[in-house]
Amino acid sequence: MNKEMDLYSDYLLSSFAQVTATGLSKLLDGAVSHDKITRMLSGHTYSSKYLWQEVKPLVRQYESEDASLIFDDTIVSKPCTDENDLISWHWDHSKGRNEKGINLLTAFYPTQSLSASEALRVPVAFECVKKSVRFCEIKTREEKRQSPVTKNEMMRSMLQQAVENQHLKFRYVLADSRFSSSDNLLFIARLGKYFVMDMKSNRLCMFSTQDRNRGRWTGMDKLPLQAEQPVKVWIKDLEIEVLLCKFVFTNRDGSTGDMYLLSNDLELSAEDFRTLYKKRWSVEEYHKSLKQNASLAKSPTRTVTTQTNHLFASLLAYIKLEQLKFIHRLNHFALKSKIYFSALKNAWNELDAIKNYNLA
Repeated sequence: MNKEMDLYSDYLLSSFAQVTATGLSKLLDGAVSHDKITRMLSGHTYSSKYLWQEVKPLVRQYESEDASLIFDDTIVSKPCTDENDLISWHWDHSKGRNEKGINLLTAFYPTQSLSASEALRVPVAFECVKKSVRFCEIKTREEKRQSPVTKNEMMRSMLQQAVENQHLKFRYVLADSRFSSSDNLLFIARLGKYFVMDMKSNRLCMFSTQDRNRGRWTGMDKLPLQAEQPVKVWIKDLEIEVLLCKFVFTNRDGSTGDMYLLSNDLELSAEDFRTLYKKRWSVEEYHKSLKQNASLAKSPTRTVTTQTNHLFASLLAYIKLEQLKFIHRLNHFALKSKIYFSALKNAWNELDAIKNYNLA
């Protein structure tokens, strides 16, 4: 990591407002010019390869064979920034509407060594959806954008890199139903890894090999499944037999719903399913910390290169918080709160000095 990027990622942790090259230069009393910071952000593009170089020593210290690799994406909202290949309209499944911003896909690695009291939870790879292909929609005659590469293709590429290039130790791949296509599941199995994924209830499946060969497929929600009793099934367009487990949950309003979890590890119990899939929640906490503690959406950068490099710096800032978590035994939000109150005390003392100066 070069000096300017190190300083800039520290600045993202220290700041509570918009972050700029000028702001960092002022914070350092001009020791580093704002032009130098700008050149760093607008020069070389920092990709997933550079993230792995930074996080690799930490991962090697805590990795374990039973770890999981989680894939999930989030929208970094940028409603007031001009649209480009990186910042465009994406469907936000959590809000149920399109949102303007950056669509960030992360390979997230939670692991805990036997000697560690807490789990390490860090990103090991990332990709941004770039909608560089423009086309005109015939019905509305509006210009639209799309990415030449799908998120599922990105996921498979990142997964292959984790296995073949990074030699990352993990046993399970976790993701929600948006990444549970047959192509993805088969790809994971051929890499020698297990998957545990949420499935949509309308996926077609069948219990017996005979019915599979005859094409007698049934919707998952139509099968006579007992809750929390794993059964072996065949999924349409998937060449391998898998284990399916149905869970019934109760919503806050008292209504109930079903969740279907699928794995190619045929030895899992219902409790194993629950324990493994529960780990997926850590990626949501990662997204929250990245946005609230690492100034992810607080940069006014305008170009694809500067926006990508700012995002990379935010990932580095998150990793720094993860390292500090082990040193100070505080979570990310407690660390950020500690920085905030220290800054607030300095502001209070500065105001007191100004008031006393005026009185004198």
